[in-house]
Amino acid sequence: MTSTVLAPAQLIGAKADPMLKHRNIGIMAHIDAGKTTFTERVLFLSEKIHKTGEVHDGAATMDFLEEERKRGITIQSAATQVDWKTFTVNIIDTPGHVDFTAEVERSLRVLDGAIAVFDGVAGVEAQSETVWRQANKYKVPRLCFINKMDRVGANFEDAVQSIRDRLSARPAPIQIPIGAEAAFKGVIDVVRMKAIHFIDGAEDRKYDEFEIPAELLPMAQKARHDLCEIAAEFDDTLLDLFVEDGEITEELLKAALRKGTLAIGCTPVLCGSALKHKGVRFALDAVLDYLPSPLEMPPVEGDVPRTERRTARKPLDTEPVCLMAFKTIAESTGDLTFVRVYSGVLQKGAKLINPRTGKSERIGRLVRVHANKQEAIDEVRAGDIGACVGLKDTVTGDTLCDEDNPIALSKIVFPDAVISMSLEPKKSGDRDKLGEVIRKILREDPTFRAQT
Repeated sequence: MTSTVLAPAQLIGAKADPMLKHRNIGIMAHIDAGKTTFTERVLFLSEKIHKTGEVHDGAATMDFLEEERKRGITIQSAATQVDWKTFTVNIIDTPGHVDFTAEVERSLRVLDGAIAVFDGVAGVEAQSETVWRQANKYKVPRLCFINKMDRVGANFEDAVQSIRDRLSARPAPIQIPIGAEAAFKGVIDVVRMKAIHFIDGAEDRKYDEFEIPAELLPMAQKARHDLCEIAAEFDDTLLDLFVEDGEITEELLKAALRKGTLAIGCTPVLCGSALKHKGVRFALDAVLDYLPSPLEMPPVEGDVPRTERRTARKPLDTEPVCLMAFKTIAESTGDLTFVRVYSGVLQKGAKLINPRTGKSERIGRLVRVHANKQEAIDEVRAGDIGACVGLKDTVTGDTLCDEDNPIALSKIVFPDAVISMSLEPKKSGDRDKLGEVIRKILREDPTFRAQT
């Protein structure tokens, strides 16, 4: 039996094109499936934080608003960037409540992949279906993580079947659990055909790996046969080997599953317990193995302003700069606008045009955001996500682009609000303050409407 230790990310040097080793992903799920806890464990494993905060204690890193900490829920999407092995991963943690579905919509519009987290007891729930439809709308490849496998009533097979039945998806389990509920102690890696035991107290940094025990071998062999059957649809070589009962290597199986995942023909499924530090690191490994880099995404298309022509931008630094603003946080020091750069290199001091308004915007400060903290940077490359401080006339869904090579990307379409109410200040002297707060909400929330 071998004991494997997670190598610190900074000790493994990146050698390839940085954008090939780059991922932009979102974490999405129904309420209380464990999204934010999952993200907290990712931050801990990648050494972004050195102590985990719990949602139920109001101490989660990504839930930093006062209302989020008080209620123990995620209200707005929060962004961060982590290093895992030789890769860089941008992560957006999204809300699960239907009231804040616009946060999920605008995040999925600019992401290349997603992890859908499911409760191992409840399986697919109402909001799981909503976020899944949103991911389908934007053709976002995704992984599934069956969480809370240590809870009473957890059932991996039922959860996977609910993904088939309620989401009309094609789950491809690349892991199966060893035990469930209190007896959940590890997983079988179906791709590599190895058994993995979690080590209590090791916080997912260490695990024991060994050959699959004889009593679990028939279950593991069936799971691998089913997985190969799914993967065979995406690779002719693998199909021939499958039909002839030939040996299918780990590399060939991974490559075929990756093709299927990027084509949204199948969805790899993993399992664990984020709260108990079990299995999250393998989900991170799967992000690198199966979700796309920005360079693997198709060129982004848009309209040439004031013409009927369409044009496209490849995700390359050499293309004219083109980006989309997908979230605004109104601040007294200048609005913080999150952007996804689709082509070119966004540099500090650049002058870009907004095709919607026809006005120019000067890029003053550029920052990298980690929850509620900011780090100043000089540029954001094609395929990356960053934030601009102090944009004047840019709102969520706007395109900013090179003045000599304009393009207007398709806007983000949000659902209409279903609740309306009237507000009036208690004192006439507060009218200006109320107006200021409403204008701030208007800048931040694309579904909010106000009239006087």
